[in-house]
Amino acid sequence: MSAVRREKWYVAAKKADFKGISEKFGIDQVTARLIRNRDVVGDEAIGEYLNGGLEHLHSPELLKGCPDAAKLLENKIREKKKIRIIGDYDIDGVNATYILYKGILACGGIVDYEIPDRMKDGYGLNIYLIQLAVQENIDTILTCDNGIAAIDEIEYAKEHGLTVIVTDHHEPRFEDQEEGRKYILPNADVVVNPKQPDCTYPYKKLCGAAVAWKVICQLYQAFRLSEEASREFLVFAAFATVGDVMDLDGENRIIVKEGLKRLPDTDNKGLRALVQVNGLDIQMITSYHIGFVLGPCINASGRLDTARLSMRLLLAENQREAGDLALQLKELNDERKVLTQEAVEDACAMIERGDFEGDRVLVVYLPTCHESIAGIVAGRLRERYYKPTFVVTDTNEGAKGSGRSIEGYSMFEEMVKCKDVFTKFGGHPMAAGFSLERGRISEMRQRLNENCTLTEDDLMEKVSIDVPMPIDYITESLIQELSLLEPFGKGNEKPLFAEKGLSLLGARILGKSGNVVKLQVMNKSGRMMEAMYFGEPDYLKDYLQEKYGERKVQELFWGRGTQMELDMTYYPSVNEYMGRKTLQIVVKGFR
Repeated sequence: MSAVRREKWYVAAKKADFKGISEKFGIDQVTARLIRNRDVVGDEAIGEYLNGGLEHLHSPELLKGCPDAAKLLENKIREKKKIRIIGDYDIDGVNATYILYKGILACGGIVDYEIPDRMKDGYGLNIYLIQLAVQENIDTILTCDNGIAAIDEIEYAKEHGLTVIVTDHHEPRFEDQEEGRKYILPNADVVVNPKQPDCTYPYKKLCGAAVAWKVICQLYQAFRLSEEASREFLVFAAFATVGDVMDLDGENRIIVKEGLKRLPDTDNKGLRALVQVNGLDIQMITSYHIGFVLGPCINASGRLDTARLSMRLLLAENQREAGDLALQLKELNDERKVLTQEAVEDACAMIERGDFEGDRVLVVYLPTCHESIAGIVAGRLRERYYKPTFVVTDTNEGAKGSGRSIEGYSMFEEMVKCKDVFTKFGGHPMAAGFSLERGRISEMRQRLNENCTLTEDDLMEKVSIDVPMPIDYITESLIQELSLLEPFGKGNEKPLFAEKGLSLLGARILGKSGNVVKLQVMNKSGRMMEAMYFGEPDYLKDYLQEKYGERKVQELFWGRGTQMELDMTYYPSVNEYMGRKTLQIVVKGFR
């Protein structure tokens, strides 16, 4: 199977009065096009997109179950009942647990928390944790970022006299019947989940920590704590929203924007230490840093150790403890990177020498892969081959795995179609986790592929170019204006520009590990600019050699002008070095 991803470039051609929008909002017509390409239409929506703030967030009262959950928690707190939060071991679960724990403490509650061990307990609520709660005279279990699929476990908890409140954001279980889809909800005292049936909350894409935050906002009202006090948790809801790869549109975009705005002033010693050990400036943190630097450190503890390390970091009361814990998490993340790279290389070797050519869904069995990184490996393979990918590993309890999907393939719904193969599964359209007997891995692969309806066109990634823009048009003021569109991420992608026929004048390999190519390019108008390519240098070299020959590529890297041309997709940026600013483009793709 070829490792070269097939891409289909097309220009987004959505119509609007760009001149009128530009004049009304005081922005460049290019920026107006970018906003329209993100399906933001109408003056009110554009105004909210550009200037949206806390006043645009929806009331927690609209979230089904939220007022009831807050009222029940209020009663339990006033009655001095023991409350136990049961979270999850990823960045969303840890931040959701933190928000609920600190929020209930602030209201005077008797509260503690349990975060399941990924290796020992697996995902979410389980019978052992319920038995432990019963033994320790816990009155109320409060879940976050899990619980919606724990049908049997919650039934067991109710049989043993526990009050159960579920806060979650995952898809509820369902069965497709002749009369329509039937949802199966847990028998909890209260369920708070925007995706549950009959929930009319206007925005359905909240992460688990944001749902938890809504509950705390409602609880703070009951205890007459200030609205501003509840907003201190926005930083943690923002971390979880980006780290759990939620769509950065609507309410999520405001949560992240407001959370990032508050981050430089946070008094959380753990977050400040984490920023410091990663060599970052807390005044300059963006969604990119959360998604690719800080977030993975928080996730690493739940992958290779215990997520309690990340909770201890967030709860650290002095700088020394915070610094030690932050360093531990960074070291765990560095270890995770090495393990991931090794597993990806093993998987690629297997795919490219094995019988995977006809598979539209990749099911890769890596028995020695650490189960905690299966999802990351699946994501890398999905990126490389642009196919839905499941990675299965061996554990003491049997086979476990994670999946990452592509647009047009709902991983959760496809797993429902062959649910008898799995002993346990759950997730989103774009990601899933599961367990099964080792002997059924081949059957899983066969049935997922038999059921798959993806076409060849579906398996070609569609690259949407926002604006075909000559590099002549790039100015520092335009680049500054593009920051109005941040935070960037899933659902609000960084804008993509393109220009055809850029001449390559010279190239150099940069970076400690030689993983950056710095190109000098010139367009048809004679405008020259530096172009940085952060992909795989060998892939670029191989591509150029195949088209122009090895001699020409050598001349390019010797800095001699050549006749080579490439079409490029790019994003403009400003490079600042020793006080001197120069415009450059960051190359995303080429052909």
